[in-house]
Amino acid sequence: MNNPASITTKLSDLRGILAQCAAAPADAPWSLPGQSYVDPSLFQHECDTLLRDGWHCVGRVDELTETGDYLTLNLLGEPLLVVRDGREIKAFSNVCRHRGMPLAEGHGNANRFVCRYHAWAYGTDGALLRAPRMKNAGFDPKTCKLGTFHCTERFGFIYVCLADTAPDIDAELSGLGDLIARYQPEDYRIVHSAGEVWQCNWKALVENFMEGYHLSVVHPQTLHGYTPTGLSRKGPSGVGFTSYYANYPDNIPARGEGAPGLDKESKHRSTLFAAFPCQVASVAASLLVSLNIRPLTPTSIEVHWTMSVFGDALDGDTIDQRIALWEDVNREDREKLEAMQVALGSVHATGGALAGEDYEGTVRDFLVWLARQDAKRP
Repeated sequence: MNNPASITTKLSDLRGILAQCAAAPADAPWSLPGQSYVDPSLFQHECDTLLRDGWHCVGRVDELTETGDYLTLNLLGEPLLVVRDGREIKAFSNVCRHRGMPLAEGHGNANRFVCRYHAWAYGTDGALLRAPRMKNAGFDPKTCKLGTFHCTERFGFIYVCLADTAPDIDAELSGLGDLIARYQPEDYRIVHSAGEVWQCNWKALVENFMEGYHLSVVHPQTLHGYTPTGLSRKGPSGVGFTSYYANYPDNIPARGEGAPGLDKESKHRSTLFAAFPCQVASVAASLLVSLNIRPLTPTSIEVHWTMSVFGDALDGDTIDQRIALWEDVNREDREKLEAMQVALGSVHATGGALAGEDYEGTVRDFLVWLARQDAKRP
């Protein structure tokens, strides 16, 4: 395939180039031009369409175990309040129905959420409980329930969709359960969470996490010994996900026993997957790490990442070592992506040939998904 891109800032041109890249033959895949990672009009188009319509991982189910447990976040400009209400986890607009004040910050537990502006109070079901001194005839408390968003649970993760009509998450992730069910991901317990802002485009991190081509180069001390590039193998993909296996060398011991009945092959590798658009994760016998990407601007993202362990498989010292290792891995990736982001506006950042199936086939899967989502819009 000839290079499809020259420097361009037209949204229609960038959408056309995406379609061309996604249509490239499987044995001659091609990457997006740099403008696809810096152009404000394309980023806004993504926010208004495929990002708003997609399912976003916002945390782990075991972060919210008791009624009133909550967390807050900002997703594509929407302030969210995610709270356990009895047996359900629900996603509400974190905006008081009176004058628009945010109701909660951070995370914690509350039996009601009281607006700090005029003391309107809401229950964990989002219903208005109290509105002091509201006596006028035009006020009806039944119409003042907090706004809601679609919220569901899969694999021990909490997913939220901002669209009016959410896509069928089981259709989107069909096949992913078969890939990771053997690890019993819902039985992992969270031991660490952190958030930081990276100066790169959201697509760049999805692509980086989901290819093994860079492992031995970018992570020579942290990952190469366990997951060298040469042992990376493409895994299954589906409508809304892709995966690859980061296999361990034969002379490296398995990293824990994991779930009962976990086969030897699964113990001897990490399985990495992306649930499009914005979750990337790595699951191994004893460890599950998820990076939940929240796009902020064309060139910045918030990365909220969690680490979970299987049961009591790891002691405290080992958990601390794994946290430190992943902090180093994330730092190494962040440094490379932020350096690359600076150069992606160049007239010579026109995209290039991708590596073979086992190394960057997942990137091609992502481009195909992006193009498929984009083709749904005029």
